[in-house]
Amino acid sequence: MQRPAVSLIGVPTDIGAGHRGASMGPEALRVAQIDQRLARMGLDVRDRGNLHGPFNPWQPPHAGYRHLPEVAEWNRAVHEAVHAELREGRLPVMLGGDHCLAIGSISAAARHCRERGKKLRVLWLDAHADSNTSTITPSGNIHGMPVACLCGNGPAELTGIGGRTPAVAPEVFRQIGIRSVDEGEKRLVREAGLVIYDMRHIDEVGMRRTMEEALDGVDADTHLHVSFDVDFLDPSIAPGVGTTVRGGPTYRESQLCMEMIADTGRLASLDIVELNPAFDKRNQTAKLAVDLVESLFGKSTLIR
Repeated sequence: MQRPAVSLIGVPTDIGAGHRGASMGPEALRVAQIDQRLARMGLDVRDRGNLHGPFNPWQPPHAGYRHLPEVAEWNRAVHEAVHAELREGRLPVMLGGDHCLAIGSISAAARHCRERGKKLRVLWLDAHADSNTSTITPSGNIHGMPVACLCGNGPAELTGIGGRTPAVAPEVFRQIGIRSVDEGEKRLVREAGLVIYDMRHIDEVGMRRTMEEALDGVDADTHLHVSFDVDFLDPSIAPGVGTTVRGGPTYRESQLCMEMIADTGRLASLDIVELNPAFDKRNQTAKLAVDLVESLFGKSTLIR
């Protein structure tokens, strides 16, 4: 099987987050040598540098949203950059940045799928469901809203990115590792019919069965997008995030998750988001994230 050509796209902003610091995530991943590590695996890796957008004004919410104009501008830039790489036949890896940026990257993947007649499957690896709206959000932080916005439940500035509203249907998502859902959000995810494999599910059936279920139906016509929020990981191994939630996947569970995705051979686009070096210890979370991304691209102990 042909190895993918990979393009790294840095998006240095914490515009949608509740803590400063995710803007430093792209550089932390580069310090952890993400480009060299993937290149050593035989991949054609190009670092496209960083996108540019408005500074974080650090203002309170307005009509239920913090920094909506700035979030929209950053996501439009992400959308165009990711779509351009997909159009060239390359695999875009977005180095975030906070998770609001997935509105841009996933809407780009959805647009690409419409153009190529492919099915989209999104694996959302996260501690949070990220399905809040302006009326139920406790904070107004848009990094808690990207799934809702992608499914058409949000402001037009975000739901219309990519030229179609909604950008995707809820059934494209498989959310894995969820363990923190706000009270009002619980009703919304149920009404939307989102498929969620929370930590209780993983505890009961194990990561192998969970991933088999999440990947069921992925075939040669599927564009597989992985949106990897680093707070998916248990904070005992990944402290470098702004929104830690105890009880996440262990190192080995996380490795198995990535290895089983790699086994499909269908990975076509990737987000790495919410890495916050301000909370990290000697860049250990960035190094772990890169380690897991190597597994996602097929690194394994034995030839399989």
